Amino acid sequence: MRTMARNGGFTLIEIMVVIVILGVLGALVVPNIMGRTGEARVKAAVTDLRAIETALDMYRMDNFVYPSSEQGLQALVSKPSGFPEAKNWTQPYLKREAKDPWGNEYQYISPGTEGPYDLYSLGADGKPGGEGEAADISVSDL
Repeated sequence: MRTMARNGGFTLIEIMVVIVILGVLGALVVPNIMGRTGEARVKAAVTDLRAIETALDMYRMDNFVYPSSEQGLQALVSKPSGFPEAKNWTQPYLKREAKDPWGNEYQYISPGTEGPYDLYSLGADGKPGGEGEAADISVSDL
């Protein structure tokens, strides 16, 4: 009877060993994960920009023109007013207006400097220019 009661739980030493192992794993894994958040946000912004480009191309196929700068990316979410008229707009091209991973609106200018439009994110600082995570992000730059 005495041996059954003794084998029923964990000893303090066993619990301490598990806690130390978890602490070591946490010390090794957490810095690697936490150090990559900026990189992950940049990749998410690039993915968003590509999806917006696809939606803009679909808008153009339906309406024969890209939305104007005044209409902006909101034209992909709800039927725009003004010029150029969206004659064949029937349903949203995006479910909601996209914001970059830092919570800022994507920048859209039509006509663009080197093409039909410029589409980019201002990066982490929300200001033009910058370096690293604060740099402007554009699919055309990649």
